[in-house]
Amino acid sequence: MPTTQSQVEYVANTRIGEKGQLTIPKQYRDELGLDAGASVAVLRVGEGLMLIPEQNRFRILCESIASVFERRQVTPTDLLDTLPEARQRVFARRYPELAGHERGETRRSKGR
Repeated sequence: MPTTQSQVEYVANTRIGEKGQLTIPKQYRDELGLDAGASVAVLRVGEGLMLIPEQNRFRILCESIASVFERRQVTPTDLLDTLPEARQRVFARRYPELAGHERGETRRSKGR
């Protein structure tokens, strides 16, 4: 039976190979649907490491974001309404010289 998110379970000891590779026991690879080449996120938690299959990490992230929006009563329309302003802030931070030109400011040369 597959493990649930809230269940903590001792899995196994493993050794790090010469190229930094770890072996995840077959039972757990099968239960989590991890085939060769599957993407796994590695998170550092204090002095430990947590491995999370990418498909699970994305699902958990989406659930977390959805619960925050729900608690704060943010609707999809509310979120979409903030995009133009957010896009301008990101653009101004990323490309300050170009953002200044869009507002009608002129660029001064360093020699002046």
